[in-house]
Amino acid sequence: MGTILHHRIQQKKFDSPQMEAVLNIMVAGDFLRQQAEKVCAGFDITPIQFNVLRILKGAHPNGHPRCEIIGRLIERGTDVTRLIDRLEKRGLVERSRDGEDRRHSHARITEEGIKLLEQLNPMMSTLHLETMKKFTQDECDELSRLCEKIYSEEFTE
Repeated sequence: MGTILHHRIQQKKFDSPQMEAVLNIMVAGDFLRQQAEKVCAGFDITPIQFNVLRILKGAHPNGHPRCEIIGRLIERGTDVTRLIDRLEKRGLVERSRDGEDRRHSHARITEEGIKLLEQLNPMMSTLHLETMKKFTQDECDELSRLCEKIYSEEFTE
């Protein structure tokens, strides 16, 4: 199909169009992640930490238990407890224990975390707009539809 992927991974032939499509999605995802990492690095956080802060901002002032945060994360498989520990040490998140079971906690974004997001959100929005300006609204809608088609079974079972 295209030549950019062939050049990028130095492979001329693929076993199938499906393999080429999957590799293109993976390379595109890696590119987007790297761009987000560059923006977040200026604030000494990771894109996953940014995602957690946005999740908690959406629930402000109530916050979420760990299991709710895990269910909403874009990237799964992250040790959310340690992630929240790091955010808490920086004063971006606070935790409270629920009831007598000390293993269950509720995380809330702090005013400091909200201030960080107020600085970072416009930069991330600009990144997204700049990255996707090559596409029309209809193409963005179609790309979203096609991506959801890939992982839709995870949420319909």
